[in-house]
Amino acid sequence: MSLYLTAMLAIIRREALRFIHQRSRFLAALVRPLVWLVVFAAGFRAALGLSIIPPYQTYITYEVYIVPGLCGMIQLFNGMQSSLSLVYDQEMGSMRLLLTSPLPRWWLLFSKLLAGVAVSILQVYVFLAIAAGFGIVLPLAGYALVLPALLVSGLMLGALGLLISSTIRQLENFAGVMNFVIFPMFFLSTALYPLWKMAESSTLLRDICAWNPFTHAVELIRFALYLELNGWALLWVCLSFVVFFGLALVGYDPAYGMTRRRKG
Repeated sequence: MSLYLTAMLAIIRREALRFIHQRSRFLAALVRPLVWLVVFAAGFRAALGLSIIPPYQTYITYEVYIVPGLCGMIQLFNGMQSSLSLVYDQEMGSMRLLLTSPLPRWWLLFSKLLAGVAVSILQVYVFLAIAAGFGIVLPLAGYALVLPALLVSGLMLGALGLLISSTIRQLENFAGVMNFVIFPMFFLSTALYPLWKMAESSTLLRDICAWNPFTHAVELIRFALYLELNGWALLWVCLSFVVFFGLALVGYDPAYGMTRRRKG
């Protein structure tokens, strides 16, 4: 068991050092949601006619409503960026060396996934602290209770990025794939507007939002910040993680990769 923990800690340490050396990545992770919170929130609120939103038991401002969605945005982008490093490692050969270790492949990939989630959780809490500086204060206990929700949602979104990275062999192809995943998942969710507001525009779009795993990740975070547990969102996120991670394991299987290259 000590060998497993040593390997996990080594992978987490490597990811932490990479994150420390890439300070622009940390700034970008904060600037992106802050721009949405400070600048775009006013425009969206005016366009949608949403000065206040009744999501659960009380009325909240639009800025407060989108904070959980922006937390999910941080985790979504971080999951994709962590996967970008996997594509880079594949080209450099270090990923291949890692997967040839005597430890199970699922443990190595899970450790890599957990390292990325730890970084994303740090980014989310820094963002919440900055948002509090702008006067967007959430229930105090919610900042602690949201931690498990961030862990589960981060694992699910990171597993999606892991799955995508298993299908890409060249680094330059990753940016295009990210655009086809990140923006549809983000905009077709409840990150920026309630589900009932989407239903007023299109029933089809509303159904897509309801089936979007990112929607349930956002709702899991949103409920946790208000000291509630959304059991349906938790179940959906956990099932999505199992599916994404299982497919990623297949994608990183050497036999599967060899078969695909032969077909190509």
